[in-house]
Amino acid sequence: MPQESKIINDPVFGFIKVPKGLLYDLLQHPAMQRLSRIHQMGLSSVVYPGAQHTRFQHSLGAFHLTTEALKHLAAKGNFIFDSEAEAVQAAILLHDVGHGPFSHVLEDTLACGISHEDISLLIMQQMNREMGGRLTLAIQIFRDGYPKRFLHQLVSGQLDMDRLDYLRRDSFYTGVIEGNIGSARIIQMLDVRDDRLVVESKGIYSIENFLTARRLMYWQVYLHKTSVACERMLVHALLRAKELTRQGHALFATPALRYFLANDITRERFLAEPECLRQYLQLDDSDIWAALKTWATYPDKVLSTLASGIINRRLFKVEATAEPASPQRIRQLQENISRRLGITTEEARYFVATPQIEKNMYNPADDSIDILYKDGSIKNIADASDMFNISLLSQKATKHYLCYLR
Repeated sequence: MPQESKIINDPVFGFIKVPKGLLYDLLQHPAMQRLSRIHQMGLSSVVYPGAQHTRFQHSLGAFHLTTEALKHLAAKGNFIFDSEAEAVQAAILLHDVGHGPFSHVLEDTLACGISHEDISLLIMQQMNREMGGRLTLAIQIFRDGYPKRFLHQLVSGQLDMDRLDYLRRDSFYTGVIEGNIGSARIIQMLDVRDDRLVVESKGIYSIENFLTARRLMYWQVYLHKTSVACERMLVHALLRAKELTRQGHALFATPALRYFLANDITRERFLAEPECLRQYLQLDDSDIWAALKTWATYPDKVLSTLASGIINRRLFKVEATAEPASPQRIRQLQENISRRLGITTEEARYFVATPQIEKNMYNPADDSIDILYKDGSIKNIADASDMFNISLLSQKATKHYLCYLR
């Protein structure tokens, strides 16, 4: 008798079926529902107004692609128990559950030294206790501790369902059609050899398109200089709010945000004190927006200028260069801002940021993409592809940004 499912209409993939039972229970869990209040692309909407979709939508899409991949792998004779399939689906549903407000933007600002993957694992472990151990296998797969390692690759790898969804979804919502990829074609070409995912050789062009699209989306969309500038402003606004809170200022903040402004939350403390996770699970984008709207009129010149700049889209000017800005240039900018705003040069550092971003689109040492030929031989995509730039994609590209108050 077929399992009863809930059907959700997704603008990217159409109808997505979520079986009743564990998977639907996870979808209904408060920790998952919180993701519907966190933007998938952080502050990218300052450049691409359509980029308003959420981590919840992305997690649902990644779940759908995982379901499709499991079907295709099973049809090719790869034996996967129902319990394993459900565990992989649970792992991909929860893979982003540890994200904080605006996704990656505040990853090292509210709590330092702990990644969203670490927090996802903590949340999964807490949910597992609540659910009487029903997530034990999903956690094993998520941590790459399960004997069938290709199942982990579906959740986290060079060609995982996370990436296949976010490229399709982010391309759809931003309108950047060059980022669109043939996710269905890639999934149909997947197989398993020696406990690793491989791609049938006739799918090689889809993989080349995937890697090229990923490069384009990173430099044109995710790391767009205006988005980078807005993100720096938000980070600096929160750092200033932390400084003022610890000096005794009674800044407006929701209880959860106040907890992170008032306390120094390190990785060690987050892992040791359950209260950190409890407060973190109360945070989403709305906490930050509510605070920024109130801080925009606060008497502190630094905080109010940053907050009102974000709210009203008066963003830092940005220069993207191959070399870092000189110390003299940075000092001159700080002195000019100090005079203009009537603040100290120490306070003016909040209005200058020099992020350096390194990115490679393909790292074969991390987890290679392997191409399977009809004679049974396997080649790494970098060797199999006749595109000259595949090997270049594995080299780290570095950009230096200089962001400062206009």
